[in-house]
Amino acid sequence: MSIKIAPSILTADFSNLGALINKLESGGADDIHLDIMDGKFVPNLTFGPLIAASLREVTSFPLDVHLMVEAPERYFSAFAKAGVKSLTIHSETCQHLYRSVQLIKEMGLKAGVALNPATPLSVLEYIIQDLDLVLIMTVNPGWGGQEFIPAMNRKIRELREMLIDSGSSADLQVDGGINSRTIKAAVDCGANSLVIGSALLKEQDLTKAIKDYRSLAEEALVGSWWHRAYQGE
Repeated sequence: MSIKIAPSILTADFSNLGALINKLESGGADDIHLDIMDGKFVPNLTFGPLIAASLREVTSFPLDVHLMVEAPERYFSAFAKAGVKSLTIHSETCQHLYRSVQLIKEMGLKAGVALNPATPLSVLEYIIQDLDLVLIMTVNPGWGGQEFIPAMNRKIRELREMLIDSGSSADLQVDGGINSRTIKAAVDCGANSLVIGSALLKEQDLTKAIKDYRSLAEEALVGSWWHRAYQGE
């Protein structure tokens, strides 16, 4: 299980987005995290498939889409046509979560499920083996720059235990308030995919910042209980 750094462009300067994507790609990021918000499920409103398609024209880099929208199935086809790599949907927005996950996979995309801070892990019990990614929101979704909710570390650990027990190789992604103060605890508890937004984009030297975050995360990974479990120790 490797560490993945997925910069979020939620707080980026959209007037120069192509150049930023190229810097993140050359700087060593693993994915670009696209936060799609509809102003209904969350209070903020961002962008849709057209922006994803325009990004695909300037980069071949993997685009990781996080749908914070009501009735997300309406957008699956458009994002698939835009050339994204994966779609993550919120369990809170899906009446038929299993069917939604299968629709994503039938389109040839990786499928993820996101959980808000107060949503219990039990919603994943009968679907976890079908997922490529589970996203724990470590802030209440809708805005960048929020503080990490400390209680989410216990939730991350419990989810990692669930993944190990089920034999799942899905990534455990965390999103919200990830910075140099919170990254090590999140990884130590079980996260391996790290969405980093405003804390990363404010840095002048993105390559150095990505390298520094990866080093912090990999140091925590090596000493973590769950990494030893995957190594059979």
